[in-house]
Amino acid sequence: MAGRHLDLGCGDKPRNPYRRAEVVGVDVAGAAAGVEIRRVDVTIEPIPFPDGSFDSVSAYDFLEHVPRVLPTADGHGTRFPFVQLMNEIWRVLVPGGRFYAQTPAFPHGAAFQDPTHVNFVTDNSHVYFARPELWARPYGFRGEFEVVRVLRVRPEFEYEPVDPGWYQRWLRRRRARRGKASHLIWELRKPGGAEVPAPLTSDKPL
Repeated sequence: MAGRHLDLGCGDKPRNPYRRAEVVGVDVAGAAAGVEIRRVDVTIEPIPFPDGSFDSVSAYDFLEHVPRVLPTADGHGTRFPFVQLMNEIWRVLVPGGRFYAQTPAFPHGAAFQDPTHVNFVTDNSHVYFARPELWARPYGFRGEFEVVRVLRVRPEFEYEPVDPGWYQRWLRRRRARRGKASHLIWELRKPGGAEVPAPLTSDKPL
């Protein structure tokens, strides 16, 4: 698939869930051989690319590491790194571009057990950044995503079709009821532009 993709918190291997022709990573650890990775801490710095640089952005097991509130540099105020990161994701996406995130979520233990997890996402956290609610507006959020889907899953796969079929949907609901769906998927779309089709095949089953 044509276009460019950005993977946040990529480690040494950026993921490419939309199978873009070009993939770029951002991580505090820096570069790896044979792939473009920018060394930057996006919890305190902007994403180092111009507006509208990417057709899609992903964040695998990353949002839970982004602080919600930090003091300003002068120590006399507060800033909201998570809200600022969502602004940056919105900024670097083209109209019609998609943001795909997979993160451990409350109340599953996976959201809390890692001592570096500081941002606890719930089933409804996305409404702060998506139409029609946009509840993060008072905290400085300037974008307005559309919801493609928000769902509970197990984290064993990279990306699955939007509609995996009735049996897989039933399994997903059953696992969620039994507390086995530890992660949330956000797939949000920046309004405008052309629709971005989902990949035709799944890497791993639900």
